[in-house]
Amino acid sequence: MGCEGHSLRVRAVGFGSVADGETHSAPPADPQVGVGPWPGPWPDDARYDPDLLRDGDRRNVVDRYRYWTVAAIRADLDTRRHPFHVAVENWEHDFNIGSVVRTANAFNAAGVHVVGRRRWNRRGAMVTDAYMHVSHHEDAATLVAWAGSQGLPVLGVDNLPGSVALETYVLPRRCVLLFGQEGPGLSEPARAACEAVLSIAQFGSTRSINAGAAAAVAMHAWVRTHAGV
Repeated sequence: MGCEGHSLRVRAVGFGSVADGETHSAPPADPQVGVGPWPGPWPDDARYDPDLLRDGDRRNVVDRYRYWTVAAIRADLDTRRHPFHVAVENWEHDFNIGSVVRTANAFNAAGVHVVGRRRWNRRGAMVTDAYMHVSHHEDAATLVAWAGSQGLPVLGVDNLPGSVALETYVLPRRCVLLFGQEGPGLSEPARAACEAVLSIAQFGSTRSINAGAAAAVAMHAWVRTHAGV
């Protein structure tokens, strides 16, 4: 059904819209990430990377680590790692693993453990795996054996029948948070190996949230309990 007079046609521009005949200026260019070459005399400090001092540091790192070498950043993070580990099953080359690693770096987890296939999709990690300790385990039994040798309980995170609400569970300070594949979730051997399986409360129609989002929620629950923000 048409409108009286003339019709108003709308064309999409970016995230908004403008009516025909209106002008729309181009969106501003994205500001360049990071910092340019070091101004003035270079610092006499082995933590600084000469190439970054010369060319600038455009990496996605916090300001305190600008111009530092990867090794120096990793060594500094090692002095204040949080005592929780993150493990994720990798049977189908899940692209979410990179996102899990990136979040583990953001919360400075003690380590990331890939269970199953050794090769994993690093694209989503955006190089943050360089600052982390990433280990490989052939299967859930191997992971649990390692965790037992360290005195670490393994806690699965999946919305399964009989699971315990993450929102009501007191996460231990030292632990391993284990996540399954996107889609199938935790494998049966992984479920059986966990001391407890925790579920994340949901209120919509979808059956589950993706593994990367679930990992972020669970890690932040640990941070709220133990990090002393």
